[in-house]
Amino acid sequence: MPPLRGTGSHPEAEHPEYAGQYRLEACLGAGGMGVVHLARSASGLQLAVKVVHRQHAADPEFRARFRQEVAAARRVSGAFTAPVVDADPTAALPWMATLYVPGPTLSAQVKRNGPMSPAELRRLTAGLAEALRDIHRAGVIHRDLKPSNVLLPDSGPKVIDFGISRPYDSDLRTETGKLIGSPPYMAPEQFQRPREVGPAADVFALGAVLVHAATGRGPFDSDSPYLVAYQVVHDEADLAGVPADLAPLVGRCLAKDPAERPTPDEIMAALHPPSYEAAAFIPVQRKPPAAESGEPEPDEGTTHVRAADGLPSGPGAGQARRTRRRLACLATAAAVLVAGGVWAVGAWGGSGAPDAGVGKPGTAPFTPWRTPLSAPGSSTPSCVPGASGTGAAVYCVADGFGPARLDPSDGRVVWSHRDASWKGSGGSAPRGAVSAAFTVVAGEELRAHSPGEGTELWRTDLSAYLDTPLPAGDTLLTVRRDGALQGLDAATGRPLWRRALPGHERPGLGVHDTRTGLAYAFESSAQGTTTLVTAVEAETGGTAWQRRLDGMLTPAGMSDGALLLTSMNENAQTTGLVRYDPVARSTARIALPFRMNAPETVVDGDTALLLERGGTLLALDLRPGAGRAERWRLETAVGMTSAPVLGGDGGRLYFSAADGRLLAVDTEHGTLLGQTRPRLRDGRLSHASSLPAPVVVGTSVIGTAPDGSVFAVDADDPARW
Repeated sequence: MPPLRGTGSHPEAEHPEYAGQYRLEACLGAGGMGVVHLARSASGLQLAVKVVHRQHAADPEFRARFRQEVAAARRVSGAFTAPVVDADPTAALPWMATLYVPGPTLSAQVKRNGPMSPAELRRLTAGLAEALRDIHRAGVIHRDLKPSNVLLPDSGPKVIDFGISRPYDSDLRTETGKLIGSPPYMAPEQFQRPREVGPAADVFALGAVLVHAATGRGPFDSDSPYLVAYQVVHDEADLAGVPADLAPLVGRCLAKDPAERPTPDEIMAALHPPSYEAAAFIPVQRKPPAAESGEPEPDEGTTHVRAADGLPSGPGAGQARRTRRRLACLATAAAVLVAGGVWAVGAWGGSGAPDAGVGKPGTAPFTPWRTPLSAPGSSTPSCVPGASGTGAAVYCVADGFGPARLDPSDGRVVWSHRDASWKGSGGSAPRGAVSAAFTVVAGEELRAHSPGEGTELWRTDLSAYLDTPLPAGDTLLTVRRDGALQGLDAATGRPLWRRALPGHERPGLGVHDTRTGLAYAFESSAQGTTTLVTAVEAETGGTAWQRRLDGMLTPAGMSDGALLLTSMNENAQTTGLVRYDPVARSTARIALPFRMNAPETVVDGDTALLLERGGTLLALDLRPGAGRAERWRLETAVGMTSAPVLGGDGGRLYFSAADGRLLAVDTEHGTLLGQTRPRLRDGRLSHASSLPAPVVVGTSVIGTAPDGSVFAVDADDPARW
């Protein structure tokens, strides 16, 4: 897309010299929202910088929408969009910088060269279907897919302009009486029920875009937007000129009923030859000898199902004995489970690295396995490892199935509380260690089970508490609705102590340090300028120390005895890390090289690893006086990620993607080591506000997927996944 030299009549105010640190070199174009400029980064990388019109910059509602555009664009940055490099929604003229994509828009291409050939149209269909699949996987609805928002570089189509897009879970809604979009490419429900628009609306727009690409006009054509709106809602689409082999598929995309439209995966599956099928592009991995000889793929493993009750089983008694490292302070297994998000447990502390394991070198060869758990239509299962003491275990929970204990060596279900009506509460994932297995069920009830047999030990109503408990040794820490901190005995559920923390009104609970037994409560000031941090002795509720630190901070982990906290700005973007040493009473601040949206943080020795929901992974050096903080960064091209988990011996980081993929990264060099195939249920991706993190048990990495399965792969050989 060549720059447009200054032939327009844009006001001088719309042409600032800089957006942040980026010098604006030329105008690429302008629209109702702002002006797009060509710019360069410090390294010479070409960027497209969108600067908001001055009249919109003064509108708080528009600024909110621009922040949403930036957030949506960050979430979907990947192979089919222009990745976001930087943005500042709070600037006098808000701006966003993405990588510059050299190529015309689809609108300009059709206007200049006429309708596409059938072969070009098929490639466009496949590329846009892949783009929508990734956008929807990130939990975003574009809502304004049209020819001018599709770029055509040599690498394949890119979808741009998320100005009116919306995350599924966004609280920002279209105002009553306002229709937002481009009428020829809007779905019927966008005119009739704008508050109920879902991913199927983007599929309708895709159908309209394909008609334009094939014919040079839309499926509903009129000079009047009101007449177009009527046609979209009531009339049949005009497909004259669409190639006969594609017309039925395009017609399905333009169905009036959203339920009758195909998903992006179904669109790709309907395209032939096989190069246009629905499989996600994954670089060819080195195959094990078994796979090369035609034997089953290793990630399918062995799944055994008992005919009597449908529960997976296996030769657990015949498995080789595995060695386990034990924590001296723990005597029993531990896990806390929440459907939709699992509490990690006492095998590791603030760093997130497991300390218990099975399958160490010298034992029986690793055998992958897969165990189906959840019922049709339910959510992705969640799992956590059991702590050392009663044998290796993985505790899982799934809607329509209930809690269960699995043998990590073969996936066999040791015990379960099967209940087709069981549905979890979808809470968050604190870390710690407890002496029983827990689940939080719908209705905010906490139930405790014995790790060995699964017998219910006790249950309690959580309505008196602000959030789900934080496991801290043999104590469960909770914050009562009156703001007081309370400790519960994990073995019996009985209250051990209750304390009102000085200076706190409604504190949050952060990490628990297994080495010191301290847990960290925190609470930001009303203005967000300071945060009160209190170190609490989990067993007694006593205060070890208290400090008010500058900034809006959240405890993230421990680093060589110091507390590591993330720092956010007023837009809830993470801008840096704070390292507080309670012994030296010193504070060190580490600025991030760019703002990140709600990254999950783990600590690996003197390195902090921050994984953004949109797939950006950043490694920072925590050593005092280390100079340049950034060690490396990696764009994984994953639209939505789980929290990351470190391998037991360090050196590797694992996380899950929304499509069921499990990915491994080398933490020293920041390189992708391998990934499993997607595991979708019926080729469909259901949205979740959070993804369960994988589990590391010795040399096994255990993931969960939207197809309702729990599966294990070999941690020692990610290239064969």
